[in-house]
Amino acid sequence: MDIFEPATASSPPAGLLWELPLTSSHPAAHGGVRLRLQLDGNRITSANPIPGRMHRGAEKLFESRDYRSALALANRHDWLSAFGSELGLAELLESMLGIEVPARAVALRVLVAELCRIGHHLLWLSTTLAELSHTEAAAVGNTAREGVLTLLQRFSGARMHLMVVTVGGLRADADQVWLRDVVTTMPGLTAPLDVLTAALDRARPVTNGVGALPTTVASEFAASGPVARAAGIPLDLRIDQPTAGYRRLIDAGVLRRVVRSDGDAATRLEVLAEETRVSADCVRFSAEELLHQPPGPVGVTLPKVLRVPEGRGYVGTENPSGINGWYLVSRGEPTPYRLKLRTASFNNAQTLPFALAGADLADLPLAVMTYLLVAGDIDK
Repeated sequence: MDIFEPATASSPPAGLLWELPLTSSHPAAHGGVRLRLQLDGNRITSANPIPGRMHRGAEKLFESRDYRSALALANRHDWLSAFGSELGLAELLESMLGIEVPARAVALRVLVAELCRIGHHLLWLSTTLAELSHTEAAAVGNTAREGVLTLLQRFSGARMHLMVVTVGGLRADADQVWLRDVVTTMPGLTAPLDVLTAALDRARPVTNGVGALPTTVASEFAASGPVARAAGIPLDLRIDQPTAGYRRLIDAGVLRRVVRSDGDAATRLEVLAEETRVSADCVRFSAEELLHQPPGPVGVTLPKVLRVPEGRGYVGTENPSGINGWYLVSRGEPTPYRLKLRTASFNNAQTLPFALAGADLADLPLAVMTYLLVAGDIDK
């Protein structure tokens, strides 16, 4: 901790700059989460997030890139939700260009998106349990995640930044062997998730009541994703604004809404574990569906220079950490006139002052870790 104003014999520190201490494997390790604290003894009276340390001006960079290159840049701001970010921008461009994505690509996009959601949730669960000294359960979770990343690597050649989405579909189809391996791998996640859930139950004396986010605050600040659903906000764009791929999962009863009300660290972890189970069911259903489909295209033919018609468009997607929003203003040129990005971590971080007010200083790392914040997503 760096003290802004040194304590004297007559007064406590006026403010503290706190940075989340990170291990090399922590999900936010590529950039720190900073808070300006006010303390009354060991109790937090004020905690304000400080964005901007990693600021790269991504929205300005979009203006100098053609739309194909913009997908690569979109992939980079949240390294744990990379596929969802490139997919969200592609869906916006497809809606403005009037492109109909082939049915096989729609189903395969959903499969990969949910596989990435599993990898995202397992990392947060495992890392947090490791910090709570539940090392055996954390190791089980990490092993399960390695299996998911191996599947992603076999499909795309990459473990996290897949870069397989194109405007109008995907760069490549999935072969039958890979799809069968996906089907057989998903039931194998049940046992690791049981171990993680049992460890979370044992950790409840430590996690209960920590960093509780009130439902009204979550709503007022437009919090989203598991953080908001743990606080009683039921919004899930996969269910409330479903694409064709997610509509099939809803109709089949596979995609289910996971909502809790306490809003504390224990509840956020519980939501992550339950959503992982739901995503595993979605992945298996999608893979079985693709196995029984005849071969078909997974993309469309595009012109050499892609120009989006003049106008404005918006698309929001349910990324693993919350809602990503893409707002595009086009003047019919090969590059965006304006491309605004709404990130989940930025909005969620704004609710931290309310979740941390009155908390013990010792509970601060756990409260922040269960917020699923990625610095690049805050400081885009």
